[in-house]
Amino acid sequence: MTSLSLLLWIILGIALQLALWLSIEFWRHWTEFQMLRTGVTTPEVMVAPTEAAPPSKSPAWAGYRSFRVDRKVSEDNNQSVCSFYLVPEDRQPLPQFLPGQFLTFRLDQVGTAGSSTELIRCYSLSDAPHPDYYRVSIKRVPAPAGSTLPAGRSSNHFHDHITAGDMLQVRAPSGHFHIDRSDAPVVLIGGGIGITPMLSMLNWVLAEQPGREVWLFYGVRNSREVVMGQHLGTLANAHPNFHLRMCFSDPLPDDQVGRDYQHRGRVDVALLRLELALKPYHYYICGPTPMMESLVAALDDWGVPEARIHFEAFGPASIKRRQADLPTAADQSGTTDIVVTFAKSGKQIAWQPAAGSLLEFAETNGISVNSGCRAGGCGSCQTTIQAGEVSYHQAPDFDPEPGSCLLCVCSPKTSLSLEV
Repeated sequence: MTSLSLLLWIILGIALQLALWLSIEFWRHWTEFQMLRTGVTTPEVMVAPTEAAPPSKSPAWAGYRSFRVDRKVSEDNNQSVCSFYLVPEDRQPLPQFLPGQFLTFRLDQVGTAGSSTELIRCYSLSDAPHPDYYRVSIKRVPAPAGSTLPAGRSSNHFHDHITAGDMLQVRAPSGHFHIDRSDAPVVLIGGGIGITPMLSMLNWVLAEQPGREVWLFYGVRNSREVVMGQHLGTLANAHPNFHLRMCFSDPLPDDQVGRDYQHRGRVDVALLRLELALKPYHYYICGPTPMMESLVAALDDWGVPEARIHFEAFGPASIKRRQADLPTAADQSGTTDIVVTFAKSGKQIAWQPAAGSLLEFAETNGISVNSGCRAGGCGSCQTTIQAGEVSYHQAPDFDPEPGSCLLCVCSPKTSLSLEV
């Protein structure tokens, strides 16, 4: 055998080994892609979920509990976001909550004439569970430019009137939007003040599951709107499994790529596809309605299984999945043969599908109903059903008692009698 023949055989052997390696790698990536589409995982990628549930379905305490504001801290350069550290008045240890859940507040707002108005509002917890305090971070909501709409009553009340030492009435943590406790890789996406539940999830993961892969895509206009930017940078430097991606849609002249942010533009699926490997990530999303509507649909188009897309919208917004809830009988027929009876008010009114929710229907017809968040979170509009059935437009975060419903997120499925 000549030297040339030996060299050719060596080259052929190397080529065959390279082709075999490429084939194996292609097959592995193709298998992972198919698993991602179908929601199947392997032990090397993810173990069976071990998601922890609350000790029971009952809240950690009944009704409202008194909390004192221990600290009030500004969290952004615009001075528009404040964190409130809350400690229980009875000094008893605080029960654990699931990272991503929220607190419900009952506020007494005093008007100019000295009259008091009760407000019920929900705010996400913005830190991992601690035995001695809860934290919420609240953005001041100004009056919309060029509109007659007022500024946010609750957020401005917190910013202008709540200080260290004040007492607040708080209901136990609740909500179905929370991170799971498996070791699956996770992608957190926060837009604007939607970063608050992401901070709770992130702080918990890095403290309790430091080996878990976690990404945070945080979208704001520029550096003045970043909440807890120094904290996020410190975490990213300390945890190699945490990947932080700041996304500025309208950077300031002094904002620098690589120092202040990594991506110019909004968070979208094109960016996720560029940054993320083919892995069975769980996606947790919270932000303004336009961002939510585009991302949820785009992730579905990308092939992410519905079970891996978790989201929470601001206020009463309802983000529809592709396989939306079945329409109610009234929606299907478009008729008014369904009658809603308001027992205490003594009114029987033909249901109009255009009314939207039962809460809006009641208010339109002059029936006063307690309400707060108007998004199925606070439970203020919980009402006993005396007869009939309702259909929910979206799954509520507050679990109504058996035999009752949340008027703000449901409509009648049949003729209905309500105890209001």
